[in-house]
Amino acid sequence: MQPTAPVETGDPSREVVWAAPVPELGRPVEVAPGILWLRLALPFALDHINLWLLEDGAGWTLVDTGYGDERTRAIWEELLAGRLAGRPILRILATHFHPDHLGQAGWLSRKLDVPLLMTRTEWLTGRMLQLDQSPEFVEAGLAQDRRAGLDPDLIARRRDRGNAYRLGVSPVPASIAILEAEDTLEAAGTRWRVIVGRGHSPEMVTLHSVEREILIGADQLLPRITPVVGLWPTSPERDPLGAFVRSLDQYDGLAANLLVLPSHERPYRGLGPRLAQLRAHHRKRLDETAALCRQPTTAARVMAGLFARTLDLHQIGFALAETLAHLVALEREGRVVRRPGPEGAELWEAVAG
Repeated sequence: MQPTAPVETGDPSREVVWAAPVPELGRPVEVAPGILWLRLALPFALDHINLWLLEDGAGWTLVDTGYGDERTRAIWEELLAGRLAGRPILRILATHFHPDHLGQAGWLSRKLDVPLLMTRTEWLTGRMLQLDQSPEFVEAGLAQDRRAGLDPDLIARRRDRGNAYRLGVSPVPASIAILEAEDTLEAAGTRWRVIVGRGHSPEMVTLHSVEREILIGADQLLPRITPVVGLWPTSPERDPLGAFVRSLDQYDGLAANLLVLPSHERPYRGLGPRLAQLRAHHRKRLDETAALCRQPTTAARVMAGLFARTLDLHQIGFALAETLAHLVALEREGRVVRRPGPEGAELWEAVAG
C-alpha cells in the first residue's frame, strides 16, 4: 500500500498552474511565508514525496515524514543537526498511514519526544499493519489474488513479499493525539481546518487556511496524477472509489486562486479545474472498465486492459486494487454483475442495455 500510481488525469499546462520550482532533494526551501517545502526521495516509480514544515512559535510543525528507510533517516539526522538545529520540530502530523507519509513518524517522535497527530482510523490502520506478521495477512492477499484470476506464478511472487508495508514504517507509537474532521490547529501564522479526504486512504488529513488561501492537499488533490483508489484485501467489500469522489465535494467553492501544497509533484493553483479533471477521469475509467466486461472476464484481464504498460511487482498491487475498486463501483451502479468462475476466480460481466 504505497502512495500513488502514475496515471495522468489531465494536462496541467491547460488548467493547473505550477506555483513553485522543484527544490533540491533534502534541502528545505520557503514556498510561502512561514512554510518550508522539503522534498525527499522514494524508492519507487513515483520517486519523491513533499513534506511541509510550518512555523510554530520557536519551532516547527512537521507535516508527514518520508519513507522509513536508512536513506531518509540519514537526511533527517543531517537536518536535525544542521538546518533545524536552532528551531526544533515540536509536533508531527501524519496525513495518512502510507509508508511515505508515516514511515519515519515513530522514529522521529521518539527521538525528539514530540507528539504525533493523526486521525484515529489512519493511526489504527498503520499500527495494525506495522505489527501484523500473521499468516492470515498473507492468506487474505492470496484469496483476493485468486478471486481476481491472477496467474499462479504471479500469485506466488506476491505471496513471497509477505507484509511489505512493515519494511517502510518505523514502529508506530502506541499513543497519539487524535485529529478529527473540522478540528483546527494554529501554525504558520494562521488557523488550519482539518478536512478529511477518503478513498485513497480511510481518513486522510488535509489542511485548509481560509485566511491565507492555502490548502495542504496530501495525496487527495494531486495536480497531474490520481492517487491510487484501491480495494485492498483487508477491506474487500467497501467502495473506495465512491468515497473518493464524494469526498471531493468538500473542496468545491474554496478560493479560486488557492495555493495547493500536494504530497507529490509541485505546488499549484487551479483547484476547481483540477477537481473537474479528477471526477471526469474516474467516470472515464468506469466506462473503460465496463467496456472490458462485455464478455464474462476476470479482474486480472480487466487490469491488463486498463494498464497497458509494463508493471513491476510493486505496481501490480496498485493496478489490481484500482481495477477492483472500479469493478465494485460499477457493481453498485448496476452496470456489471459478478458470479463464480473457474478455479475460484470471479467473473465480471456488463449488464445489457
